[in-house]
Amino acid sequence: MLAADLGGTNLRLAVVDENGQILHRSRESTPISRSKRQVLDLVIRLANECLSKIGGQTNVSAFGIAAPAVIDREAGAIVIAPNLPELNGVSISSYINERTGLSVLLENDATAAAVGESWKGASAGFESSICLTLGTGVGGGIIVGGEPLRGIDGTAGEIGHICVEPFGAACGCGSHGCLEQYASASAVLRMAQELADTFPKSALAGRAGLTSLEIFQAGIDGDELSIEVFRRFGFYLGIALGGLVNVLNPEVIVIGGGASEAWELFSTPMLEEMKKRAFRKPMERVKLTRAKLGDDAGILGVARLSLRPDGAAVA
Repeated sequence: MLAADLGGTNLRLAVVDENGQILHRSRESTPISRSKRQVLDLVIRLANECLSKIGGQTNVSAFGIAAPAVIDREAGAIVIAPNLPELNGVSISSYINERTGLSVLLENDATAAAVGESWKGASAGFESSICLTLGTGVGGGIIVGGEPLRGIDGTAGEIGHICVEPFGAACGCGSHGCLEQYASASAVLRMAQELADTFPKSALAGRAGLTSLEIFQAGIDGDELSIEVFRRFGFYLGIALGGLVNVLNPEVIVIGGGASEAWELFSTPMLEEMKKRAFRKPMERVKLTRAKLGDDAGILGVARLSLRPDGAAVA
């Protein structure tokens, strides 16, 4: 089957067999100045290139697409995609089906990542799990009884928009104090800027054009400003995760995404806060682990969702 992870920065596409083996992969930057047609035609072009590369190695009849958006799965349409606004309201499944003849399944990217980790990654073998992707924002996917939890409107799993600071930073969703504003790469940059005057001796103070990676490296080197940024990062993440442990009682919590590379800087305050807020028994039971699949999580997730147990394409 074909599987794609459509992001605001990159499009990743692969051919995956029924056992989760990636037979071929391709990647290209998502057009910066773009239209609906440019994005979708890029998906179709890479799909055709992948199919031509593998020849007759596998029978491809389904195409799973993960997108950073609120999804109407029945219609195969994007409701709203903050990082790909040109696709808002677009029936992607119909558009691609008409041009490829493939059955197309559309899924939220964080839900797809949770399914991928549950199938072939860090949460394999567990019936209930929570998967967080800490990147530019915070994505979340929830697995209950081995199945993804989507909610009646398809918005379940929006962990990045749990409120952790009622009068906190404004969020792009329209609320204030969302986890995304305190535990993401963009949050690291904002908090470093806000705290710079408090740590005038920091190597980061007064520097323009900082990246979250540079702030992370400074923390590894012992910079006090960076250490405080990631202490806050872990503190707020712990608030959200402690609440999720109480509500969902998961077996495992998987943390991935680029910002998870700072694990050694934020994991201790995260765990401390979780232990303060979560019920003792479920907190002792839950396993916290880093994701294993990296960029392949979403691709493998939609590949898995695109097949029924008998291998037939999902309608």
